[in-house]
Amino acid sequence: MPNITLPDGSIREFEHSVSVLEVAASIGAGLAKAALAGKVDGRLVDLSHRIENDAVLAIVTDKTDEGLEILRHSTAHLLAHAVKALFPEAQVTIGPVIENGFYYDFAYKRPFTPEDLEAIEGRMAELARAEIPVSREVWSRSEAVEFFKSQGEHYKAEIIASIPQAEDVSLYRQGDFIDLCRGPHVPSTGRLRVFKLTKVAGAYWRGDSKNEMLQRIYGTAWARKEDLAAYLHMLEEAEKRDHRKLGQQLGFFHFEEHAPGAVFWHPKGWTLFQALIQYMRMRQDEAGYVEVNTPDVMDRSLWEISGHWQNYRQNMFTTQTEDERVFALKPMNCPGAVSMFAQGLKSYRDLPLRMAEFGKVHRYEPSGALHGLLRVRHFTQDDAHVFCTEAQMEQECKDVVALILDIYRDFGFDKVRIKLSTRPDNRIGSDETWDRLEGALAGALDSMGMAYELFPGEGAFYGPKLEFVLRDTIGRDWQCGTLQVDMNLPERFDITYVAEDNTRKRPVMLHRALFGSLERFTGILIEHYAGAMPMWLAPVHAVVINISEGQADYAQDVADRLKKAGFRVEADLRNEKINYKIREHSVHKLPYQIVTGEKEKQAGLVSVRARGGQDLGQMSLDSLIERWRLEIEAKAGSV
Repeated sequence: MPNITLPDGSIREFEHSVSVLEVAASIGAGLAKAALAGKVDGRLVDLSHRIENDAVLAIVTDKTDEGLEILRHSTAHLLAHAVKALFPEAQVTIGPVIENGFYYDFAYKRPFTPEDLEAIEGRMAELARAEIPVSREVWSRSEAVEFFKSQGEHYKAEIIASIPQAEDVSLYRQGDFIDLCRGPHVPSTGRLRVFKLTKVAGAYWRGDSKNEMLQRIYGTAWARKEDLAAYLHMLEEAEKRDHRKLGQQLGFFHFEEHAPGAVFWHPKGWTLFQALIQYMRMRQDEAGYVEVNTPDVMDRSLWEISGHWQNYRQNMFTTQTEDERVFALKPMNCPGAVSMFAQGLKSYRDLPLRMAEFGKVHRYEPSGALHGLLRVRHFTQDDAHVFCTEAQMEQECKDVVALILDIYRDFGFDKVRIKLSTRPDNRIGSDETWDRLEGALAGALDSMGMAYELFPGEGAFYGPKLEFVLRDTIGRDWQCGTLQVDMNLPERFDITYVAEDNTRKRPVMLHRALFGSLERFTGILIEHYAGAMPMWLAPVHAVVINISEGQADYAQDVADRLKKAGFRVEADLRNEKINYKIREHSVHKLPYQIVTGEKEKQAGLVSVRARGGQDLGQMSLDSLIERWRLEIEAKAGSV
């Protein structure tokens, strides 16, 4: 007679074992109809799962994140079902849920075409309309391996071999299609009506470039049609805002195979990059930071002490000299910062010591993972390391959090999620130390009244961390800034300060980056603003255009005066029609265009056009300069 405790605390008694669906039906017909799965004692299960003993149960519907994930996972298997129906020789491999959707990898003799994707999506819709029941079965390991081998599904047989012996080998059957899966799944294909296949790409089996290349079909699935429509609209907007295309269109940067994963910055892009650094320098100076710089190449022994050699070696670029010394291009700035602290005797009066560095770091990323400015091998971090006493730790964390959020607001990011990632399995340091560090981060957020999400096991190997996730103008999330607290590196490097009682004590080390990678943040900004950078960030504030040759000297004089006033201005004195020049510069998304005709020249005025074709009329140069100064100061102080 199991007693089922529901989320509201109420208890339902049953005389015999009961399925999750039966419990849902006992609550109400509407809930039974909406139910996708159940959560029994914290574990997700199918609606058909039978509960034998007392348990805590939540009914999972498509209104929850877990329900949406089950919908997407089940749709991935619907995709595999459709592919096998249309292309029987194709082998299915894995089909996980990803952000906003799913994918499934296939081995097939030829590339899938756009027409194939259309046909596959059509067959998926047919299978969904058929409302085929989906059921879970548990097979013996040998039986499952033999079955998939007999079907020519050698990848599935290989996956089964990797499943721990203690785990069940569960399969899901929908009609004549059987797939290996842990589940849970929706009870019927009829629950899968709102989906769209988006693209096909290459992917190596198990993500290893030494293995065979597979074909990965991506898709998205939602509970409601309006959610799918909104997401597809977002994808269209994202395509228009692709920073790689805009970067070329606006003349910001380029990439080439001579330096994979490294950026060739053009003058305009480099101006934007330097504007970010200038802004951050100003904010850090106001917050009491000092700026330092450490070497890009350091001996292996330093990375062994820090633990990076043991924990991060596969991502490091190394070289060996003639005397057999091994050096590494730094993937992190942290050991260099510790070396800076170790120079000279430090007192408690010197703490907190906040050291900032725009450090160049190098990390090996697989070539398939490189993605414009968003995923590179050579990049610049706006890194800082704060050395403080344990008593100062929580306040320093609060100050960093406040600084990060204020800076993001300057860039137009008002919606920021905070993630707290705690100790991973692969870590250094004692549990006692981790307790104190995790408590400091959680305590800082709690005292500030900040909401945050907990991600157990996702901290760095040397300390827990906060991650700051920005939401851009079209609703995408970007993980940017981080804050990590660390008592392990000070211990490993044996750094101390002289305490007030004249004893030697270890400082706490805070690792902090606000932009994260300046390259990546630049890419995010380009997409957030669709290339139309705000005035204070724009590489070129305005272009001065003459209508005819008679105003060329006046136009150049206007440009020179604006430059002397501190603005980034260009002059276009070409003998072209004025409308042609205006259209051409509009493509470059400049904040302003200044037009000088004969009337303006005679009156000592300029005609001003703001981005988007807005005509601001004629004004004096002094009025324009004042307008621009106020516009810039309103966004980012004196930058």
